[in-house]
Amino acid sequence: MEFLPAYESSSPKGCYMPVSELVRKELDIAAQAAVNKLGTDLVAIDLSDQSLLSEAFLIVSGNNPKQVEAIADEIEEKLKDINEKPVRRENGEEWILIDYSDLVVHIQSENLRRYYMLDRLWNDCPTIPLHIDETR
Repeated sequence: MEFLPAYESSSPKGCYMPVSELVRKELDIAAQAAVNKLGTDLVAIDLSDQSLLSEAFLIVSGNNPKQVEAIADEIEEKLKDINEKPVRRENGEEWILIDYSDLVVHIQSENLRRYYMLDRLWNDCPTIPLHIDETR
C-alpha cells in the first residue's frame, strides 16, 4: 500500500492533527469494498480537527436500496478481516450508517444523498485522498 499524499486543514487554530494511520487504512479498505459493489461518488472527509468523536466520514452512493445494503455488507466484511467491528449499524430504506467510532461510513441512495447533502454540510473540512483499485 502506498502512502497517502499530505493534505492540509483549513483550520484557523493552527493545531491540526490529521487522521490516524489506522483510520487511513480503514478508509482505503472500506472504499475498495464499496467500489467492488459498484458504490459511486466516494468522498472521505477529515473530521479530526472538529470537536467530534469520529476522525473521518466516508460517504458513498448506491443506485438503489439493495445496492446500498450490499455495499454496507461488503464494507463490514472487509473491515472484519482486519478485526474491525462496528460499534453500531443503523439501517434505513435508502441509507445505512456504520459506526466504527473513529470512522463513520454513510451509504446512501443517490436521491437521499442529494437531499441531505452531507458533503456540503462538512465542506469546510478537508477531504482525504482514497486509494482504490478500479480494476478489481
